[in-house]
Amino acid sequence: MYLNSFSRTVLSLIIILILNCGNLEAQRTTVGRGVLRRNYTGKKPVVIQHRTPDAVNYYDHENGAKIIKSSHFELDYTLGRKITFFCMAQGNPRPTITWFKDGAELYQHRFFQVHESHIDSDIIKSKMEIDPTTQMDAGYYECQADNIYAIDRRGFRTDYVMINF
Repeated sequence: MYLNSFSRTVLSLIIILILNCGNLEAQRTTVGRGVLRRNYTGKKPVVIQHRTPDAVNYYDHENGAKIIKSSHFELDYTLGRKITFFCMAQGNPRPTITWFKDGAELYQHRFFQVHESHIDSDIIKSKMEIDPTTQMDAGYYECQADNIYAIDRRGFRTDYVMINF
């Protein structure tokens, strides 16, 4: 069988694509209402190792601040109602928790309150409330726990819903 140069090039590209995609093993399935979903059954994700011993000591320090419980990632709230987020962190010394909205640190004002309680000598719980809520309260919130050994963060996305009566 004789192939012209264009056919050989196309065939070579197809073979390269098949060889490069062999580990992916993706399936496409249609679930409820015609939504297309891909189920990837390939290899597990690669875990990036720490590059230096200092990084290992910082990120994996046994006394470093770690958030052990927190609110759900996503929250829809009704305008005028209260929204609440909480974070519980552990570390030695006991971490401090700071709240952020869209990357900027939140400070006290009349609609924003933070309640903290020391659960144990190395555990702190912080609850942030906004009451009443407005459209401006939609966004991305984070709690940051930190002590002298490490920093840990959790993020929460919020959006408002309007209820028509």
